[in-house]
Amino acid sequence: MSIQMREYPNPNNSNLPLRVAKGHFATSHSHLNYYVDLTMTKYCLPEAREAAIQLAARFKGTTIVDTILCLDGTEVIGACMASELSKVSFTSMNASRPICVLTPEHTTGSQLIFRNNTVPMIKNKHVLVLAASVSTGYTVLGATEAIQYYGGTTVGVCSIIANIQECGGYPVTAIFDTEHLWPDYMSRSSHECPLCKVGVKLDAMVNTYGFSSF
Repeated sequence: MSIQMREYPNPNNSNLPLRVAKGHFATSHSHLNYYVDLTMTKYCLPEAREAAIQLAARFKGTTIVDTILCLDGTEVIGACMASELSKVSFTSMNASRPICVLTPEHTTGSQLIFRNNTVPMIKNKHVLVLAASVSTGYTVLGATEAIQYYGGTTVGVCSIIANIQECGGYPVTAIFDTEHLWPDYMSRSSHECPLCKVGVKLDAMVNTYGFSSF
């Protein structure tokens, strides 16, 4: 089955398109009834820059940032955010500040680790966690725990789209909020999925790299 993506009207009047498919999708942690394709936003510079500008505006005048920890392939957005946050401006707390952009390493058990050469970017640093999407919060929670373990301080969590308002005690700052976009949005464990209970077959497996349809 092919997944039919379509663009939804953008509620924020921004230049970011929202490409979405409705169906029955499975991640490693949950089942969803909407799949948001963030490929171009993560990897295409104009869209990544627009996302970065919107997210950086939420932290620019309030939060010291030493390192942006990029999850889900958000390195391009992270680099643009670092550039935006460090611009010289009387409203910026990070003007001319050297901000590191870092990706964690994942072990086979899905734990996040940092090698000796990257630990200095975390230890005693103010770390902003950047994710593509926050649905269950499982990945972000692992990131905040790793930051604490390596001696850093999480100063915020942000993403392009989010299904929850808080994760691990930190507010989740997102450009798009699924609750306001789709009142029927669902993110459930496979055992609690109402689509599975009525026999609706999966349309695709999805993860941070994209989707594989059945």
